[in-house]
Amino acid sequence: MNDRHVALIGAFYDALGRADFAAMERCYHPEVSFGDPIFQEVEGRDRVMAMWRLQLGVRDGLKSEYQDVQADEFSGSAHWTAQYTFSSTGRPVVNEIDALFRFEDDLIVRHHDEFDFRRWSRMALGRPNGLLFGWTPMWRKTIRDRATQELNGFASSQ
Repeated sequence: MNDRHVALIGAFYDALGRADFAAMERCYHPEVSFGDPIFQEVEGRDRVMAMWRLQLGVRDGLKSEYQDVQADEFSGSAHWTAQYTFSSTGRPVVNEIDALFRFEDDLIVRHHDEFDFRRWSRMALGRPNGLLFGWTPMWRKTIRDRATQELNGFASSQ
C-alpha cells in the first residue's frame, strides 16, 4: 500500500463531493487522461476538468461516496457511488462505479471509471429509450456523440 496515493484518491473524491474543482484539479497530472463508458477518452487536465464541470452541471445535487481505496506506487482503485438527478430527464440515478488510477509524479495521470451503461441508461433516460435501447451499440454511440458535442461546446466557451 502506498499511503500517499490512497490519500490522493481520497482527496479527489472528497473534492468531487464538494464540487471543489480547484482541489480536484490539484490531484490531476497536467497530462491526465480520463475515460468512462460515455466519455471514452478525454485528454489533458484542462479538458478533463471541463468534463467534470459539465458533468456536475447536468447532475443535480450530486452526492458521492467512495470506499475500497487501494493503491501502490504506480496504480490504484476505488469503488464509488454517484447519486444525482439527471437534469435532462429529472430522473434519479444511483450509479455504482469502479475506478482505476495510474500515478505519475504523485498525481493521477490516468483515471478510468467503469459502470454498467445499460443500467445507467435505464435510470437516467427511463422508458422507452433507456430500457429498450440502452444495450445497443447504436444507442451507446448516440449518447457518446452527444456527450462529446456537449463537452466540445462547453470547453470552447470557457
